[in-house]
Amino acid sequence: MDKKEHQFHPLDICNRFYNFVTKIVSAHAFKTVKLGHPMHQNLAKPQNGARAIHESNQKVHPRIQGVAPGCEDVKQANSLKSSDTFPSSCSSSNDHEQDGKELPTVQENDASLGTRLQEEAPLPYSLVPQANPTKLKKNVSINERVEEIDTRKKMRRRKSTEKLPSIDLEEDIVHPVKSILKKDSDSGPQLVTLKCCCKVREMETQEGIVQKPMIDFHGIDEELVQKMVYDALVWSSLHGLVVGDRSVQRSGKVPGVGLVHAPFALLPMSFPESHWKLACEVAPIFNELIDRVSLDGKFLQNALSRTKKVDVFTSRLLDIHSKMLEINKTEEIRLGLHRSDYMLDEQTKLLLQIELNTISSSFPGLGCLVSDLHRSLLKYHGEHIGLDSRRIPGNPSVDKFAEALAKAWTEYNNSRALVMVVVQPEERNMYDQHWLCEALKERYPFHMQYCLSCLYNTHNVKTVRKTLAEIDEEGEILPDGTLLVGGQEISVVYFRAGYAPSDYPSEAEWRARVLMEQSLAVKCPSISYHLAGTKKVQQELAKPNMLERFLKNKEDIAKLRKCFAGLWSLDDPDIIKKAIERPELFVMKPQREGGGNNIYGDDVRTNLLRLQKEGGEEDAAYILMQRIFPTVSPTFLVREGISHKDFAISELGVYGAYLRNKEKVIVNEQCGYLMRTKVSSSNEGGVAAGFAVLDRYPSAVADIAKDEALYVAIKCDAGNINL
Repeated sequence: MDKKEHQFHPLDICNRFYNFVTKIVSAHAFKTVKLGHPMHQNLAKPQNGARAIHESNQKVHPRIQGVAPGCEDVKQANSLKSSDTFPSSCSSSNDHEQDGKELPTVQENDASLGTRLQEEAPLPYSLVPQANPTKLKKNVSINERVEEIDTRKKMRRRKSTEKLPSIDLEEDIVHPVKSILKKDSDSGPQLVTLKCCCKVREMETQEGIVQKPMIDFHGIDEELVQKMVYDALVWSSLHGLVVGDRSVQRSGKVPGVGLVHAPFALLPMSFPESHWKLACEVAPIFNELIDRVSLDGKFLQNALSRTKKVDVFTSRLLDIHSKMLEINKTEEIRLGLHRSDYMLDEQTKLLLQIELNTISSSFPGLGCLVSDLHRSLLKYHGEHIGLDSRRIPGNPSVDKFAEALAKAWTEYNNSRALVMVVVQPEERNMYDQHWLCEALKERYPFHMQYCLSCLYNTHNVKTVRKTLAEIDEEGEILPDGTLLVGGQEISVVYFRAGYAPSDYPSEAEWRARVLMEQSLAVKCPSISYHLAGTKKVQQELAKPNMLERFLKNKEDIAKLRKCFAGLWSLDDPDIIKKAIERPELFVMKPQREGGGNNIYGDDVRTNLLRLQKEGGEEDAAYILMQRIFPTVSPTFLVREGISHKDFAISELGVYGAYLRNKEKVIVNEQCGYLMRTKVSSSNEGGVAAGFAVLDRYPSAVADIAKDEALYVAIKCDAGNINL
């Protein structure tokens, strides 16, 4: 053998080995391979002689009857022992991944079944009668890469102690975790246990008495609660849901110093949708009522005449009002940013008004953030507690308030003028105010009327913050009525202070108030709007035939009266007697705003007896109001980084905006809402005063009737007492 032949000898051996292997493989060029379910079973005719599994009585398989077989049915059926086995998707907790069982089939007794199946429209696989579920086979080349569709992979992902009702393909409808009632059970609705320990109670609906899930927040896993609290605190810090910390001295003066999250409810409390819609519906009517009342100076003076004698603060406000009447000062542009507060009385199921705020209606900014916070929490944790983040509606209060202020600024018609926010010297709630100012500056650029430069440019609304003392020091009025503060013209004065006696520690603050009232600037509110929102005026408007003095539409009048709680002056001896006998059914209210001023329980009797003994006219400083007993529900309240489980009640506030220029109404609308939640044992409800936390209107409940509360109701002891 020469050198060349010796060199290629190994290659020749490889070629021969390759040819040998090829001959062996070519003998099996085609092979049967399982492909799962390549087509709808209703399109495949049953074949004669096909393999089938029979019982002695030739029973029809449950799938042909439209009922999915249970695991026990599959286990009891005889299975084929063949190499082409189909792994069963039906298992229990003990045999979750068993394979090697053929799906039970039945002998076709009706010769026309195949024809009928072809004529019917295609159905989802889980609902199609399977006359012959034997695996379809296909001849493919050995070079084709075919993988068997193994349902066991899906089975390993489904962790459940429940028996699976059927063998379904991936296209089958997957019910979300929050689904609580199983409706397709033979024995009727069955409760599926959730992590939040849902309770079920009977409710009467148009369809009859049905069971509805009621989430008991006290049953939520503690580890889940702590995780949600942590996420909520992080979210609040990142998104500005903050207030000033009381323990930090400069937290109310310097932004960014001593921040702490605003107190909030970890999860939204429930409120019947029909009552929420009613509160929104009457908001524009209340807006119009306040405007009409503000124009009736004689009514305001008479309604508060007795109160003026014994209440120094109200007396000073009335003096300013009288001075404006004397100089015939009229407000051509009138702006009101209001909030009407309500509670739902558990016994009567009526939505009753607590008060109507016409000055410093707080939390339009932070209230919107609470909605976003709850939406974020439910997005990541909602499936564990049966709530859906998509059911949480938006809250436009900050945008609507900013829009109303911007339109008032436009009506003033001077692009260089500023919107001035009147604030307290130390304001822990400054960030709620800053949210409104930022929305005003960034979202509402305007073209001013009669301004040539506006043909090419837009103007952003600019704001400035001043205390009453600073306004007294820096403010002046030009002969034409223009208000200047610090040398800058002011178009709109927005009060976030000036509603309490503590805001007027000296005469300087009162001088500032008079200065602003005398100017041409748009006041929000004017002195007449301020007085129209006092408790005494609220009580006067509740008298018979009083609303007819200001409103003409009878339907509107009826809607407002439906929201009025019982209101009385203390010059009625009969109601005083009842209040002394049953003080738990009444609340004594002074002419104050801001929370922490009302009198409850035995203190009502004590103060009424004292006033009777002393005589005089001090009783004119108060009104009596029916005490409202709302539904008590379990919740989690988060304050200063700590979550507390407690029973709480909620108060719904609905914002309203009203803007009018002479006879033209520019804005009259509902502007969002504020939900405040407090411990049921607390009488007062102010967030800034430390009695309540921020919440939001909850439309986040799945599968619950519209007019039903979400949580288990626990009535107050006094809930069964009739007034």
